[in-house]
Amino acid sequence: MRIRSLAPLLLLALASCGGPAYRNADLSPERRAKDLVARMSLEEKAGQLLCPLGWPMYVKDGDSISVSEDFEAFIGNQHGGALWATFRADPWTGKTLENGLNPTLAARTYNTLQKYAIEHSRWGIPVLFAEEAPHGHMAIGATVYPTSIGLASTWDPALVREVGSAIGEELRAQGGSVGYGPVIDLAREPRWSRVEETYGEDVYLTSRIASGMVAGTGCSTLKHFIAYGIPEGGHNGNQSIVGERDLLENFLPSFKACIDSGAVSVMTSYNSIDGVPSTANGRLLTGLLRDEWGFDGFVVSDLVSIDGLYQTHRIASGPEDSGALALKAGVDMDLGANCFALLKEAVQNGLVSEKDVDRACRRVLEYKFRIGLFDNPYVSVEDAASRVRTPAHVSTARKAAQESIVLLKNDGILPLREGVRIAVIGPNADNVYNQLGDYTAPQDEGNVITVLKGLENRGCNIVPMAAADVVVAVVGGSSNRYTGTRYSQTGAALVGGFETESGEGFDRSSLTLWGSQQELLDKAKATGKPVVAVYIEGRPLDKNWAAENAAALLTAWYPGQEGGNAVADVLFGDYNPAGRLPISVPRSVGQIPVYYNKRIPAGHDYVEMPAAPLYSFGFGLSYTEFEYSGLTLDWPVVSFTVTNTGGRDGEEVAQLYVTDLQASTVRPPKQLRAFRRFFLKQGESTTVSFTLSDEDLAMYDNDMRKVVEPGEFLIAVGGSSDNLPLEAKYTR
Repeated sequence: MRIRSLAPLLLLALASCGGPAYRNADLSPERRAKDLVARMSLEEKAGQLLCPLGWPMYVKDGDSISVSEDFEAFIGNQHGGALWATFRADPWTGKTLENGLNPTLAARTYNTLQKYAIEHSRWGIPVLFAEEAPHGHMAIGATVYPTSIGLASTWDPALVREVGSAIGEELRAQGGSVGYGPVIDLAREPRWSRVEETYGEDVYLTSRIASGMVAGTGCSTLKHFIAYGIPEGGHNGNQSIVGERDLLENFLPSFKACIDSGAVSVMTSYNSIDGVPSTANGRLLTGLLRDEWGFDGFVVSDLVSIDGLYQTHRIASGPEDSGALALKAGVDMDLGANCFALLKEAVQNGLVSEKDVDRACRRVLEYKFRIGLFDNPYVSVEDAASRVRTPAHVSTARKAAQESIVLLKNDGILPLREGVRIAVIGPNADNVYNQLGDYTAPQDEGNVITVLKGLENRGCNIVPMAAADVVVAVVGGSSNRYTGTRYSQTGAALVGGFETESGEGFDRSSLTLWGSQQELLDKAKATGKPVVAVYIEGRPLDKNWAAENAAALLTAWYPGQEGGNAVADVLFGDYNPAGRLPISVPRSVGQIPVYYNKRIPAGHDYVEMPAAPLYSFGFGLSYTEFEYSGLTLDWPVVSFTVTNTGGRDGEEVAQLYVTDLQASTVRPPKQLRAFRRFFLKQGESTTVSFTLSDEDLAMYDNDMRKVVEPGEFLIAVGGSSDNLPLEAKYTR
């Protein structure tokens, strides 16, 4: 049953009798927004651009929900337009399973806050609820999927779209209208703390996977605009050193692809490029995003990134000046709501015009009209719980975890035989929060299946190490925020004194295993028993020891709530792994950057080690083998045959790379331009065809024009970026 206040119903009735145009649901969102903006005061328009923290806005007393004094002031004094993370729960917010909101209470809270906002607005304007949703809605009771780096390892855009659809449904069931995510920064710097939130190092893979997420979710905010994932020294938020051509060819196309797939907003980043903070970069936020691409959504700052214009970047004199700079550059909403709260004063002082405020307000209101928020502002409290963490969503979480696991080494020990005695060791073997990654809400008991629990669920024979036939060592990293983490005002962690080594704020100077994990592996090896190393991690950690000493090695990244079941499925061959690396695994931090498509010439070997990564982009093993043959190139169609020549049914990920053999600007040695994941039974063959286009050959010339130059191109096909047995040349 929907709750409706009298205010919007009365206004709708007026609209049907020639009332205000913005209340006429038959008019376009643009027309309605324009009409409403013309009626609003400067203070009311500026209020629509504010998006403060949402969790202080309600008061919970048992199952009773009321608005807080903060919310009364936000609506009454600031005419506020949006809230962020109202339903979020984690140590930073102080919201727990006990004092936070389950799905039913979240929906009730949403309706309570929305009703108050509408009834206390002169124009009956509803509030926009934005929520964190990178790998599941960050709220109590929601389904937790693999983090983005794991989802990228599936190389399965259709599955990721299914994940996105589930996330969007769970978010909307509780009142969310905007989901923050996906993060589509390219991850070329593995020391950076937020690699887990990305889809890896490649623009094409990121574009395909992220577009699936955006299309599925239906309310995505793209993060972070732009080039945030390559901070100098790996320090989160530091400047990014990147040229204009690199931006155009590698960093911007994923944003364009996701905008074309339906992204509703774009979030700025904390970094600067060539001395210009992203939150004040009018050339990109307006010149490119609006004027060139025609983006018609709204731009939101990252949390207090507008404040950063004077606090950290020091290009503004204070919050009023910072707000004016960001607004003029093209930012429409202030996440944190400190600087845009002073826009009235900024207009009066001549720092910004009221037309700039009008423009941003109109964009925010257009989205509210577009999603029907004025016409149907409430959600069903009764239905909320039944739409969150459904059996179908949990099943999808398990499938995503299965497909995300990448087998990196196997001397034949895997899959494990039935009845084998297993010792399960390591800090990530049975730690719930170590398995989930950053941006994760507190979990109900039994909701998360760890690796140990997954093996127990399967009925495995778990024994002490002395009695074991094989040791499964579950090691890696942790983005666990539930171990005494301290926070900055942005929610990023402050490093010091606990086991967490990944997640926002936890930048590394090395990629070695944290703590005493290496000693544990050495002790396991010393028993003489074969060691199967399972890495649960948020970034590609050092795997040199495992590559040399383990009988088998796999990474499950942060596999989400069904990760333990998925790992057990893979270890025993109930699921034949087919994940592929979306990011190169370095041998040493001394190699960084080591991404596969660095511009030529290729680096020569170091004195201490090869220049090549330990494991290359696109790499991943299977329990069966695949053979490639019969490449034909009849432009624009590339066709070839793949045969399962091994002893098991399984999936392969066929990859196609293009090399420009001579160009007017320096090109990468190869560039992913097509891929497909598919299943083949033992002995079965299939013909795979990719249709290319001039876009796959395009580049930016010396005059920064996007062109396709005449010349020879090498088309190579195979199972990873360093294993491409089939080649053909195309002359354009």
